Parts: sequence; C-alpha cells; structure tokens
Amino acid sequence: MINYKIILTNFVALKMKIINLYLQVLLISTNFAFSQLQTDNFKPFKAGESLEYIVNYGIFNASYASLKLSEETINNSNVILASGYGKTIGLARLFFKVEDYYSSYFKEDKVQPVLFKRNIYEGGYTKNLEVEFDQNNNKAIVNNIKKQTTEVFETKNNVQDLISALYYLRKNFSEEETQIGEEFKINMFYDSKNRELPLKYQGREVIKSKFGKIECLKFMPTTNRSRIFKGEGSITIWLTNDKNRIPIRVQADLLVGSIKADLEKFSGVANPLQIIVEN
Repeated sequence: MINYKIILTNFVALKMKIINLYLQVLLISTNFAFSQLQTDNFKPFKAGESLEYIVNYGIFNASYASLKLSEETINNSNVILASGYGKTIGLARLFFKVEDYYSSYFKEDKVQPVLFKRNIYEGGYTKNLEVEFDQNNNKAIVNNIKKQTTEVFETKNNVQDLISALYYLRKNFSEEETQIGEEFKINMFYDSKNRELPLKYQGREVIKSKFGKIECLKFMPTTNRSRIFKGEGSITIWLTNDKNRIPIRVQADLLVGSIKADLEKFSGVANPLQIIVEN
C-alpha cells in the first residue's frame, strides 16, 4: 500500500531545501558594475513597500514569501528594516510546517547592513541568529541565541547579508556599465560564513506576469549539475526594468520539473510599475 503521507512529507522536505536556496537567490545581489553616481538620487524603494510571492512546483502552490520595508532606529541612527517571511501553505503545511523570519537593518543611503536576524522553524529544525555588522572594521559579531554563544568573524569589504543584498542591487546596478554574459560575484556573510555567488547578467527580457507583460533585467547564478539542479542556467532571476527594480520572478529548473516564485501582490512601491501590456 502506498503511503502518500510519507511521499508528500519527503517531497515537501526536499522542496523546502530547494526553496531555501531559491529564496537566497531571490534575495541575493551582485557587487558588479555599480554606478555610485546614481546612489543618492536613484530611489527604487522606500519604507512602506510590500512584496508578496507564491512559490509553486508545477501546478501546486506550496509556499508563501514576503518582503516588507519600514523605518526603524538603531543606536540613534535612522535605518530601513527589511522583513522577510516564508511559510508552507495548503496541504504541504499539514505535513511539513515552515515558519521562517528574516530581518535586515541597513543604512538607506549606501545600503550597508547594520544588523541581521534569522529565526527559522522547518519541520522541527530551528535556528535563531543575530549578526551585528561592524563595516568600518570588517567584522561580524554572531549571537547564536539558540546555543547561547557569541563569535566574531572577519568579513570582506562592502559585505551584505541575505536580505540587504537585494536592495543594494536594486539601488546601484547600472545596465550601461555591464556587458551581457559577464560573470560577477557578491561578498556576503550568511550563516556565520563568508560566501561568494557567481552571477551572470543576461540582458533584457519581456515576461508575462499576473500584472501584464513587463520588461525585465535577467540574471543567472552559476550552478553545477547535481542531484537537484540540471546544471548551468538552472536558476534565473528577473527584476523589473524600471525605476523600482522589483524581483518579479525567480525560477529554478530541476532534474524533474521546476520551481517558480512569482510576485502575487505589491503595494507602497516608490515608482509606478512599468507594464507594457496589461492583463
């Protein structure tokens, strides 16, 4: 007799591993071809922005993710708080509950992270970390709340956390200074480790979204073939090619099927969304 509960639980567990990587890609940027001349004047986001996504595998919706911006104060300094949230939904939640919370506090002018928080629950696995960034001295102080430990790590210049990286890209990327097909890397600090992610700029592409046809900037992280991914070109990110640079879609092609996250709702954006043809 087929045990569908075990099959579904294993599927969702694997899917959430993929989604975790998938959301990392969704919330990742690169430190390439940035035009610092536009940093002070170009404002693609503001406090009050809310982006909501549905993550699906084929025809099945199994996860929800959101990114919201608000104003906060840390050490008497005004910062932007980017709050990320992800969870399983529908039938998947009955067998594999996921509740992931991410918080990034960063300075709006340069998009430099000051504090990063990660508090996750994934089918019984938990992690609760706070990372304080010392950008002047290239250090990260990691407070592991679950284990009650504190460690200090060296970081690279202009390091970003998982969430702030997206806003750094949105604010500073210059298409004019980037060649199609160029590969670049980001300096990130995530899960108590310094990381780099190769990423290629693939040019412009018009995609069909829930809101209509939208011209986008297309990015492709470098991935190798594995037991999950097909290989090179398996993951693609699309940002709207307008003054907002909203991540409107991320897609991961697997050995069997594909996973896709699409923007479902948005509000409070800094500029009107540029739609070529409305639905």
